[in-house]
Amino acid sequence: MLYGLTRNRIAGSILATSLTGAAAVLATGSDRAPDASGQPSPVRAAPIPTLPFEVNDRVEYWIDRYQAEERVTFELYLERRGLYESMIRGKLRARGMPEELIYLAMIESGFAPDAVSPVAATGVWQFMARTARAEGLRVDTWVDERRDPVLATDAALDYLQRLHERFGSWTLAAAAYNAGPTRVARILRRSNAQDRSDERVYWDVIEALPRETRGYVPKLLAARILAESPQRFGFNVETTPAYTYDLVMVPGGTWLTQVARSLDVPSSTVRELNPHFLRGRTPPGTAYPVRVPVGGSRLVVAYLNMPAGGDPTAD
Repeated sequence: MLYGLTRNRIAGSILATSLTGAAAVLATGSDRAPDASGQPSPVRAAPIPTLPFEVNDRVEYWIDRYQAEERVTFELYLERRGLYESMIRGKLRARGMPEELIYLAMIESGFAPDAVSPVAATGVWQFMARTARAEGLRVDTWVDERRDPVLATDAALDYLQRLHERFGSWTLAAAAYNAGPTRVARILRRSNAQDRSDERVYWDVIEALPRETRGYVPKLLAARILAESPQRFGFNVETTPAYTYDLVMVPGGTWLTQVARSLDVPSSTVRELNPHFLRGRTPPGTAYPVRVPVGGSRLVVAYLNMPAGGDPTAD
């Protein structure tokens, strides 16, 4: 059952999500060229793609499950969403991708950068190490950029874009993200559906997909329905403040405790902004960017340039 909501009412409950918060601003200015009068010329907005709306027995199953036995977990996901929502939606919007793909990160990791699956998929977007490296992410004993929510988001969206170009469908792209593009392509060949490029293909071949992937898109669509109208479904949660930061270049081998000391903040604050550093310090050798609380970059530079700034044992 749908806790008193029919499928038509669910359709009507999908509301526009207002965005609050933003990552550190790197540039400002108008995206519109001036016309002869010197005023910005009007811009014709391109159609905004969306995930297809679908409510069927499989989606209903996950709507009910997220409201019942997994309610506490889903509420935690809703709380964490605020941490990366503005950043992820902004990147999706800039690429002309459906903003609802943010819920892929929700069902993958619950927006937890330190999440690790039983098969060692890691980070907000749950990359395997081999795939992460193929997407240009650094994964070694010093740095695991699968845990970097910003760089991992860029890599995940690159990958999803290519999957969409290959399969012509966002639902198939999501299925391929979960099961792998080779397996999905093989299933499409066997089903004689490889020449189709529409969102119904996923549902046509769903029984041929691996068990986990059969539930993957229904989970994604159910999360989208619930998360975009949480109060309507009885969820009342306070979202986590947005992930904001400044970037500062520091010498190789800089301890995060040094950075925290320069800002007079707990070490945990700097570690939470930099979950990709595995040893509590930047890799030795060349300078490396570190994320710090907004407004803190000059303090870090001044402190590290002091003669005693390099002693990590001063705590």
